Formats: sequence, C-alpha cells, structure tokens
Amino acid sequence: MINVKQISDYLNKNRIAAHIIFWSIFYLLDVFKYSILNDDDLKTALVFNFSALIPQILFSYFVGYFIIPKFFVKKQYVLATVFFILGTYFFAVFNREMILLAERIMQYPSATQESLVEVLGDFRYLLYRYIPSNFFVALIFISIKYVIGYQKIQTKDLRIAKEKSASELKALKAQLNPHFLFNTLNNIYSLSVCNSPNASIVIGKLSEILDYVLYRCNTRLVLLSNEIKLLHNYIELEKLRYDDRLEVAFVNKIQNDIEIPPLILLSLVENAFKHGAGEDSGSPKIAIEVNTKQDSFIFKISNTVSKEYISTEKKPIGLANIRKQLDLIYEKGYSLDIANTGGRFTVTLGINKSSV
Repeated sequence: MINVKQISDYLNKNRIAAHIIFWSIFYLLDVFKYSILNDDDLKTALVFNFSALIPQILFSYFVGYFIIPKFFVKKQYVLATVFFILGTYFFAVFNREMILLAERIMQYPSATQESLVEVLGDFRYLLYRYIPSNFFVALIFISIKYVIGYQKIQTKDLRIAKEKSASELKALKAQLNPHFLFNTLNNIYSLSVCNSPNASIVIGKLSEILDYVLYRCNTRLVLLSNEIKLLHNYIELEKLRYDDRLEVAFVNKIQNDIEIPPLILLSLVENAFKHGAGEDSGSPKIAIEVNTKQDSFIFKISNTVSKEYISTEKKPIGLANIRKQLDLIYEKGYSLDIANTGGRFTVTLGINKSSV
C-alpha cells in the first residue's frame, strides 16, 4: 500500500528527486497533449517536446532561483527587469535553436535552415511562438515552488508554536521560580512593617515583572530594550536578599534595539543568582555584558562559584530549555558557550541577527 506521508517526507528531503519527478510528469503530459493536437507518432512527440522542455526548464530556474531571490526580493527592480528581459530573449532564441535541431534529427523535409543571426533577428516570431510558452511553464513551476515553500513555513511556524506552548509553563517556572516570589514578598512584608518608603518601589518593580512575563511577551520575538528593563527590575529585587557583599556589574553596549526571543536572558540571570550568589558565602560577584554590533548580538553573564559548591544537576536549570527554543528559532544561527573555570561560571550567548 502506498504511504503518502512517506513519499512526501522523501521528496521534502530529496529536492533533486522531487524536481526530476515534477519535470518528468510535466514532460509526459506535454507529450500526450502534443500527440493529440498534432496527430504525430510517439517518437516525434517525444523528440520535439524534449527539445522544447530543456530551455523551458532552464528559464524557469533562471526566474525562480536567480531573478526573484537575487533582485526582486531585495527590491532591486531595475536590475530584475533588465535581467528578465535579457533572459527572456536568450531562452526564446535557445528554444528556437532546439526546435531546429529536433527538425534535423527527425529529418523533416520542410525543415528550415535558419542561421543563428536570422534567429536572433526574428523578434516577432520569437515573441509570438516561444516567449509565451516559456512564460507559461515558468509560471507553473514558480507557482508550485512558492506554494510548497509557503506550506513549509507554515508547518515550521506551527511546530514552533506547539513546542513553545508545551514548554511555556516550564520556562516560566524556571525564570520566575517560587523562591524568587517568596523572597520578594517577604522583603515587601519587612519593608511595610518598617514603613519603609522603598516598599512601594519594590511592589512597583515586582508588578512590572509580572505584567511583562504574563502579558507582554507572548510574541515570538520582543524588543531587547524591554528585556533589559526586565533584567534591571529582577536584579534590583534579588539584591534585596543580600547585603553589600554582593556585587553586580551591568555593562550595556547596545548600539541599536533589536528583537530577541523573550525571557531567555532572564533565565540566564536567574541561573547566575541561584548557582552563584545563592551558593557563594563569600563575596559573590555577577557580571553582565550586553553587546549589539552590526549583525551580531552577544550576551555574556558570569558569576563566582564557591569552591565548596558542587552542583547536583547535570546541566544548570533553564539551559536545556534555552537551547531547545534557540534551535527552533535560529537553527544554526546562534551559539551558546558555557565555561566553568577558576571559580567562575560563564555563559555566552551569541545570535546572528540576520538569521532571525
């Protein structure tokens, strides 16, 4: 029994086989149509249609893989028009030459002996006989190509949405764990008992964090500036748990605001507090650096680790989820490097902005 899904998966993975099958089907249908309309034998139909199909295939690829992606998509309309006109004329001439070759192969008694110069100069015949057929075939090919491409994009977006919804609760728990909320509420309670004016400030920062996490970052990408503001609020609340022994350095080298996946940076910062400041009884230090330059975004965070501290986790919390989300969005357009040397745990996230 034919498994349609297996065939579809095979063709998606083997583009050359898919193209060969497409053009073979197109060729056979054209042969069938030619035989009926011209009342010729099968051999004649096979030779003439194959001769015509070669320039039509090349013209289709010329438009689909050169004109559209190289010029039209990049809005270089003048160059696109120039190359399109030149290509249309060249492949019409090529088509005519292939038909003349087929006539000689089939030894047509009425075969014309046109020279290349005569073919090049016969604009009216080229326009009437060959350009429309080339256009028609190219239109069919490009239409199918972009319909299939659009379906692939939809399938990928649907997969990303499903993966995101499945891991959303886990991600939120990792980035705003109960310990953070419990400690913050305890600090708010202590400040309110002392009638500290800082109580309202702390409540405001916690409110901003919850509002952002729950309602304002439900899109695939968010502005980096909003994520940075979230980090500042989070750090200020976490610092309430420690005295002056904790040092947090935040270096901001953002040249332009970009879009990144939401809450990933927060997860890295939360991880540094949990495994750094939370486990270092000495003078914990956390250093954060954000850098955007040209086509790259780099986020680097490091924290000191107590010599006596031994993590019971194979991987720090949140990093596995981060890799999964980055794989879905950027595929190979990112790097996530982790180092634990000299009593300092460092995570460096690099993203190629052009891969968004």
